[in-house]
Amino acid sequence: MIPDTKVSEIIGNKSYSLETGKLAKQADGSVFAQLGDTQVLATVVSSNEPVEGDFLPLTVNYQEKAFAAGRIPGGYFKREGRPTESETLISRLIDRSIRPMFPKNYNYPTQVIITVYSADDSNPPDVLAISAASAALIVSDIPFDGPLAGVRVARIDGNLISNPTYEEIKKADLTFIIAGSSDAILMVEGGANAVSEEEVISSLMFGHDQIKELIDFQKKLLNDPILKRDIPEKKTDSSLLSQAHPLISEGIKESIRIKSKQERNLSIHETYSSALESLMDNPDFDEKDFKSIFEDYKKTAVREMMIKDKIRIDGRRFAEIRDISSEITILPRAHGSSLFTRGETQALVACTLGTKEDQQRIDTLSGEVRRSFMLHYNFPPFSVGEVSMRLGTGRREIGHGELAKRAVEAVLPDEDSFPYTIRIVSDILESNGSSSMATVCGSSLSLMDAGVPIKGPVAGIAMGLIKENEECIILSDILGDEDHLGDMDFKVCGTSEGITALQMDIKIKGISREIFQNALKQAKEGKLHILAEMAKTIETSKESISPYAPRITTIHVSPSKIKDIIGSGGKNIRKLTEDNNVKIDIDDTGKVNVIAFNEEDCESALKDIAYIIREIEVGEFYLGTVKRILDFGAIVGLSPTLDGLIHISELAKERVKSVSDILQEGDEVLVKCLSKERDGKIRLSRKEALEQNIEDFRDK
Repeated sequence: MIPDTKVSEIIGNKSYSLETGKLAKQADGSVFAQLGDTQVLATVVSSNEPVEGDFLPLTVNYQEKAFAAGRIPGGYFKREGRPTESETLISRLIDRSIRPMFPKNYNYPTQVIITVYSADDSNPPDVLAISAASAALIVSDIPFDGPLAGVRVARIDGNLISNPTYEEIKKADLTFIIAGSSDAILMVEGGANAVSEEEVISSLMFGHDQIKELIDFQKKLLNDPILKRDIPEKKTDSSLLSQAHPLISEGIKESIRIKSKQERNLSIHETYSSALESLMDNPDFDEKDFKSIFEDYKKTAVREMMIKDKIRIDGRRFAEIRDISSEITILPRAHGSSLFTRGETQALVACTLGTKEDQQRIDTLSGEVRRSFMLHYNFPPFSVGEVSMRLGTGRREIGHGELAKRAVEAVLPDEDSFPYTIRIVSDILESNGSSSMATVCGSSLSLMDAGVPIKGPVAGIAMGLIKENEECIILSDILGDEDHLGDMDFKVCGTSEGITALQMDIKIKGISREIFQNALKQAKEGKLHILAEMAKTIETSKESISPYAPRITTIHVSPSKIKDIIGSGGKNIRKLTEDNNVKIDIDDTGKVNVIAFNEEDCESALKDIAYIIREIEVGEFYLGTVKRILDFGAIVGLSPTLDGLIHISELAKERVKSVSDILQEGDEVLVKCLSKERDGKIRLSRKEALEQNIEDFRDK
């Protein structure tokens, strides 16, 4: 462990500090990082014993403490519980950033824990956590090809800024979280309001420049290089290699050209089993080594087929999109539904419209927030022909759902014009690559089917990369195997106007700006093709929402009228809801939402509200109810809060001896407003209204 060391610096008008050697000293590496008054502690520990298999057992846990923001957690137990969706998403961001920087043969269980200990109201801790995790790794003895850093880039009024505050993020039309090394970008996550491909590239390059400054800052923690652990070199049994290759080479080369995923996997398994049976009689045979040889050869064979033969696993051209089909209204009682199929990937998507009461309430460091749009992605095991006992929501499902949510959210109408809570659920029924992008397409279709007035349909496409030395192939609409064996997973979502969401993971040391540009150009062509296929099913949103969805009608009243609608002790609003079978939501600005399940109830409630809040104008006619008989006239109720007086001289054209000769309490009477006095008193006349037809005023 290095001695207590602290470095501080102003980077991009932000005050940063990193400290190591003071906290969590029994961890293999720990760094206390600070940005403004936001502080995170990043720790890393790696086991001394490797696991079997050629993979890195890396676990990243990002966690927020409520006391960091001076708050006490909600709920009965009043303590932090299982990770929130936000914590899970940030854990994934950090994992995706650092994972490519470990040596390929490093298979020691490794855990990175990042804890937020102080959270100000300006600086989000997520990108600071990425840099802190990197710093903890570089001060440890764990092999790590870092440092790397994370930065958030936002564009406000056409200007790019790095690591914006919460308020600045709200104003931005483009926001990306970018992680990278000094040489290249490794991870991208973010969204935009349908911006061009060139604008995206400019923002990524701007972010990479900021990353370089943060990396130089991290290096100041180390005066001397840290001696890293020795990793036993992976030795391949040359004898087994020479025996295995003749047994598997032809079978693999034939299998990888089979278009159907299940048939291809079955053929590959048969090749594996046949070779295994031939080799296992050798007393020194180790199936672990053979499996590693088999997987390495399969990966090499697929990549060579693409590089040399210019053909993909399923026979497509590099930029070719799989066959697409789609349907809507597949679920008759859902408010909107769609079935989107692309090749061997299929998503069944349902859209539900709700009210303000259905909004999601989330306890965050900044307090409770409400969400009126939710998108939930489910990946059941049968979608890939597997058996699994875990049917709960995993990190991957949360991450894929968030990507699709970000892609679609950019085209949703504002709350004032469409005051509904929207929930989308995507069930993946079949998967062979790009199920999150199928979710984006299916979500867009289901929204249009539900009658949500979106700004335009959204499509998503997953791009891949095969890079061998100077040879570089960009793949459109990648399969699962192409994702697994390739060098990049680059998901691009957007409308015909531009990009709304982006997610990228790089498995190699990085890619050039030229590759970025070519990938985005090819993605745009694929996206436009998918949008054209979707348009064959539905082009724009339906004119009306489902008959099974609640009707929400919004009106605006003077804030001074709110108390009249509610009434003393809430009696008016209770009567409105009970008499008309509706729900009524009122905010302080005077916005009134009337929620009903049919037009008749809605119209009836609106009529009653209009009656309650109506203004009485001199010279106009009104239908009222006699509330009280006086010696000199009658008090007439014009609304629940407004009364007027008909003087006995204004009851009829002839002289009236007694008010009760003309009117009784509870009588309906048509009157004309004669005057409104300064003290609020209203003078009415019945005789001025006698020539009017009372039926003409019943609906007013």
